[in-house]
Amino acid sequence: MSGKIPRLAIMGHPNAGKSSVVATLTENDLIQIDKRAGTTTESNVYPVIIDGRPVIEFIDTPGFQNPNAILEWFQAQSGKRELARAFVAAHRADPLFTHDCELLEPVAEGAAIILVVDGSKRIKEKDRVEIELLRLTARPRMAILNNLTNNTRYMTQWRDALCKAFNSVRDFNAHRATYGERVRLLQALKSIDQRWEPLVEEAIHAFEHDWNRRTDQAVTTILDLLKEALTYKASKTVKESKLVFESGRERVKEEVMRAFEDGLRQLETKAQEQIRANFRHHVWHMPPDSILGKDLLSEEVNQALGLSKRQLALVGMAAGAASGATIDLSTAGHTFGAGALIGAATGGVLGFMGSKALAKLNIERASGTQRFTVGPVHNPRFPFVLLDRIVLYSARAMNWSHGRQAAEEDAPDKVPEKEIRRAGFTEELPAAQQRDLARFFNAARKGKSEREEECRAIIRDILHGLAVSEIDSRADL
Repeated sequence: MSGKIPRLAIMGHPNAGKSSVVATLTENDLIQIDKRAGTTTESNVYPVIIDGRPVIEFIDTPGFQNPNAILEWFQAQSGKRELARAFVAAHRADPLFTHDCELLEPVAEGAAIILVVDGSKRIKEKDRVEIELLRLTARPRMAILNNLTNNTRYMTQWRDALCKAFNSVRDFNAHRATYGERVRLLQALKSIDQRWEPLVEEAIHAFEHDWNRRTDQAVTTILDLLKEALTYKASKTVKESKLVFESGRERVKEEVMRAFEDGLRQLETKAQEQIRANFRHHVWHMPPDSILGKDLLSEEVNQALGLSKRQLALVGMAAGAASGATIDLSTAGHTFGAGALIGAATGGVLGFMGSKALAKLNIERASGTQRFTVGPVHNPRFPFVLLDRIVLYSARAMNWSHGRQAAEEDAPDKVPEKEIRRAGFTEELPAAQQRDLARFFNAARKGKSEREEECRAIIRDILHGLAVSEIDSRADL
């Protein structure tokens, strides 16, 4: 370690997954990753910058070209300290060792070592040579078993060889690693050298603080989407002379409804883009069978997400009763409670008819024109579906590995995707929270902020739970 932040040189065979590990740990999916061996020919430095300052630095290095020659030189210089620095100084001008000096220079300057190996492949003599020469550098070092397939037959051999030479050995699939797994890997760095603990701890604290801030920003994005979608309207004003025939009227109705539906889709797309940018994704692939790839307003999405009919009826009755109570207050109690009863009944009926029309169409006449307006959404199921969709999208963005694009899509024994669970989150919430959401939705339609903080807390708890342990399987993350 040199300077005031931890510096780590990522090493290993060409195409062992070094660049994927760096991309995942730095959340930088713009790092060039190529399936061809030897893509990285020089060292590239990738700092993690939080709040305008670097907190940790990863160095993507080229693979060893002459490990046997380096090991022989190290063994011949066994009485010397700082072997990496001595080797670079002695061979910097030798074209035979250009890539090797490029690889060892960060180590010579004080960087710790992370060796990345493909645990699905048989360990070879060249691997043992590299393990030994890295041991002789005497630098703090960790080994990562980056197994990208289901083949585990060689993992024990790798662990036996690595444990003899490295301070820490970790399994880490750079193509599937979640936020929680990334943090656990960083936590393990503290064990490779006691002197590292304070600075690594500081870097981890910065990671966690930044993650919590981005998660809270995602909550705000979701709340904004819900409020915008629930107050959204689409309108069109047409001269009455063009509406003489019923076909003209029907055409305008279809145009306004289509504009309304497209507007809702665009609001969701805008929120998705904000979520994706918030979690620093530029490369983004959606499996064709993911529920996130289906049309927001399709029956498939409507059936998969949101509350069950029974739950919707119950929260509809609760929200309807609250609305009816407002009528009682506004009439100074002259309805003797009838408003509350009517409201509850209406809410229950709407709950059982959750798949009906999305919004109402209103037509206003004025000065020889007719104004057609669709919206806002009055379907009680839709906001729960929309919330589930954007939470699922957030779950994917939070757990989608930035080194994922290097995955061998055609490998027959690659690590399989998680099973897709076509369900949302709102069904699993306690009934009291479902009622809070329903009341927030009803208030949002009217431009009011009732239960907004309760809704924010519910969404925050869901999102903060997504990255605690492992990938959530509901949206093929």
